[in-house]
Amino acid sequence: MGVITKTVRAGLLATVCGVSLLAVSAPGAYATGMPQLDFANPLVTGQVMWGAIIFFVFYLVLSKAMLPGVARVLHDRSQRITGDLEVARSAKQDADKAVAELQQARKDAMAEAQAHLQKVLDEEHRAADQQMQEINARLASEIADAEKNVAAEKARALSALKEIAADTTQALVQRLTGVVPDAQLVARNVESASAHRSII
Repeated sequence: MGVITKTVRAGLLATVCGVSLLAVSAPGAYATGMPQLDFANPLVTGQVMWGAIIFFVFYLVLSKAMLPGVARVLHDRSQRITGDLEVARSAKQDADKAVAELQQARKDAMAEAQAHLQKVLDEEHRAADQQMQEINARLASEIADAEKNVAAEKARALSALKEIAADTTQALVQRLTGVVPDAQLVARNVESASAHRSII
């Protein structure tokens, strides 16, 4: 309201100054052929006075009745704009805060997922190592059993081979010489030859 009132007052002052200037320059203007500026004429003076009164009344009506309403409207509009700006600023701060919380939650979720994945991988690695150890132990046991079985089969085969060798030697000697050799002597000689060959 203060700005509008000051503007109207400035306009009124400019009008008064203009009228005063016209009054000062009126004799010269009248002399050059402008009778509307002849202030010696009562009609011109009355028109100027009525114009000033009408302007003053118009100023009073504007300043007392219309300008306060316009000022209220401008003030309300300014308050509403300020309130809307505050609401928008608050909403932006809330949105920024929500975005920051969302980013932090995303980072936390990624870190938690990475930790969980690492934990699962470690557990799987430990389980695989344990399973591999069990498989190696089972294979070692099976290999040891197989070696024992092979050694036993080898011993049986050698024992049977010695018997076959003794029987074959006895049969050859009997066929070549016609004399039946002593079975124990043949067995001892075969055993001695077998032991000698094993040592070599």
